[in-house]
Amino acid sequence: MTMSFAHADNMQRVVVENVRAALAEDVGAADISAELIDPAKHARAHVISRQPGVFCGAPWVAEVCAQVDARISVELAVSDGEPITAEQRLFTLAGPARGLLTAERTLLNFVQLLSGTATRTAHYVDLISGTDARLLDTRKTIPGLRLAQKYAVYCGGGHNHRFGLFDAYLIKENHLAAAGGIAPAVATARKLHPDKSVEVEVETLAELEAAISAGADIALIDNFSLADTRAAVAMAQGSIELESSGGINEQTITDIAGTGVDYISIGIITKQIEPLDLSMRFTD
Repeated sequence: MTMSFAHADNMQRVVVENVRAALAEDVGAADISAELIDPAKHARAHVISRQPGVFCGAPWVAEVCAQVDARISVELAVSDGEPITAEQRLFTLAGPARGLLTAERTLLNFVQLLSGTATRTAHYVDLISGTDARLLDTRKTIPGLRLAQKYAVYCGGGHNHRFGLFDAYLIKENHLAAAGGIAPAVATARKLHPDKSVEVEVETLAELEAAISAGADIALIDNFSLADTRAAVAMAQGSIELESSGGINEQTITDIAGTGVDYISIGIITKQIEPLDLSMRFTD
């Protein structure tokens, strides 16, 4: 769990797949409205944000344009992760007017969602500034857009938790019930995949003590009160990292971060998103 986008190597392939699926959904056999425009007509268009936030989505913009019409050029006015203001120009497109119109909704959909994700993330990161706690995302993402949203969390100043079920253990309540408890579950995890981080969800201080004794790397302290969170931090004392989760919101996150936990994970930053309001305007 470091401040880097761990899946950068896969990003271009996933962006291509995201865009291909989105265009197939939107364009289908043909953009019949764009067919009204003279194919020889060229145009320029500015994309602006109607509200402040954090910009994210440049790779998807470039790929939408490339797949719609390789003659469309993109001139970015901001970079991913940069703050933006209302009415600010984000980028300019130039090329065949038909292509610009076909690309418009798909590229705006990607940018408004990802900028909304980055903006919400940045808000929560700001609420815990001045503490050592790091904000984590979760697997509560839009199906098919996990890498995109995790990239947006990174651009907003957050940190990425595991990408999926394959790259780290998160042994939760039902796993523990089926595996026979914390100690056997951790022991089996170490045997099967000794190179993977082992995190265990705990609901009580007694379970936390069991996770420490079992040698887990991280304990997800689920729905702990503020007092119990402080007690958990005192109990951990460097022997295990702590991740707070469950019902955390903007009213409670600052106090939780102040207890000394290592991580705070919040599904809100990827599942309850207000997309940024964007607009594309032809300039000629």
